[in-house]
Amino acid sequence: MARHQLDSFNHFLTHNLQKVVNEQKVIETDIDARGKSREPVWVELGTITVEKPVVREADGSQGNLFPSEARLRNLTYAAPINLTMTLMQGEARQEPFIANIGQLPIMVGSRKCNLHGLSDAERVAHGEDPLDPGGYFIINGTERVLMTLEDLASNKIMTEFTERYNERIYVAKVFSQYRGYRALVVVERNRKNLLEVSFPSVAGHLRFVDLMRGLGLVSDHDIVEAVSTDEEILTFMMQNLEESECDSVESGIMYVGKKLAPNQTRDYQKKRAEFVVDNYLLPHLNYLMPQNLKEEDEGYRQAVESVRLAKAHFLGRMAESCFDLVLQRRRIDDKDHYANKRLKLAGDLMEDLFRISLNRLTRDIKYQLERASMRHRDLSISTAVRADVLTERLLHPLATGNWVGGRTGVSQLLDRVDHMSVLSHLRRVISPLSRSQPHFEARDLHPTQWGRICPSETPEGPNCGLVKNFAQMVEISRGVDDETEVKRILYEMGVEQLKKEEAA
Repeated sequence: MARHQLDSFNHFLTHNLQKVVNEQKVIETDIDARGKSREPVWVELGTITVEKPVVREADGSQGNLFPSEARLRNLTYAAPINLTMTLMQGEARQEPFIANIGQLPIMVGSRKCNLHGLSDAERVAHGEDPLDPGGYFIINGTERVLMTLEDLASNKIMTEFTERYNERIYVAKVFSQYRGYRALVVVERNRKNLLEVSFPSVAGHLRFVDLMRGLGLVSDHDIVEAVSTDEEILTFMMQNLEESECDSVESGIMYVGKKLAPNQTRDYQKKRAEFVVDNYLLPHLNYLMPQNLKEEDEGYRQAVESVRLAKAHFLGRMAESCFDLVLQRRRIDDKDHYANKRLKLAGDLMEDLFRISLNRLTRDIKYQLERASMRHRDLSISTAVRADVLTERLLHPLATGNWVGGRTGVSQLLDRVDHMSVLSHLRRVISPLSRSQPHFEARDLHPTQWGRICPSETPEGPNCGLVKNFAQMVEISRGVDDETEVKRILYEMGVEQLKKEEAA
């Protein structure tokens, strides 16, 4: 009954922990190595491993920690995390050092749990109920379960109407998500039939065509082709092209720069515009950027331009969705349809938490190394790593329920009234919508919840319809991280590539 929780946490242990470390890759410092050469110092991060939960006694001895002991002694059921780090001082490379970076709370019943693989008799010998489903954590002796969060699908174009000044505005929007950062990008058609784009860190709206030119689509023909070659849509696009003031990539970037940093120098405006476009506009397409490429490498500029072109074509698809809505070729997307929802399970929540915690740890290591350098001490990873920094950052949200991103009630005290209430709590799904507002459509039973969500198990009162439970036989599928694998399978099944891609 708690299989979805256990599978999600096991996937986090085997794949996502290393993925988060690979995102960080290096810890750069602002110091030079001591000596005449004044070479830079940085730390390279390697493989991460998690051990089994252990308990350290006052006399220095340690042994395996089991859940029953953690409950009785008010301990946290957690395991040591080891990370391979290599200190680089210019060309000099120290021996890789395996540092203990902290304690990771372990889900009872997961592959790193000491109960994993034991028979019923062995479980009983360790003071455990053989029918206990697992799927929860033990923090300071209390059992805490991570709620499954329901949210709108990210990186998917959704269309809707909005009302402004008693006028109907047609909107296409996408929640672009990349490495834990989520940005709302909106393309809308205003009262004058003109397209406008808005995304984080841009005050107001940008003209669609001028932004497309800044992204690398210079000619009118390329911009129209990126949206649609349909005659009715072409009429709308001609109006947009006439309103455009830019005629090159340079002028398009400067248009964005003037919006972002008015009254600043031209060079600053250009740098700021490029930074914002690369980081805040449709960040999920940044996965197309090769991982190890640096600014000084020769292929870097070309890679950046190809990512910007991909962003321009994605904006074109959003504009086409917007016009299709105007021409009544498509209906608005139903936010309550379960195809437009995604579930965040325990593993995904722990990944978000670990990403923030590791970031905090790397900042602390950078500070410790810089401080040691200022005092003319030998630089060493063993003295720079403070394990309690990561541990504290991981335990506090689990103990209080206040998660990263400002969400509350994510971690809850496990309901132990009886066996059924335990199973019910482990299979609960909560919606991020506010309890105080009506949200009638969100609270309704939607036909697509058939076989997925229990139609009757929901609380009465303000939480009605916003707190749900999985149906008894539900199975949760997992998304694919690597899109190139999906493309390969599609091509093998006979999907033909576009001629433009083949030509490229």
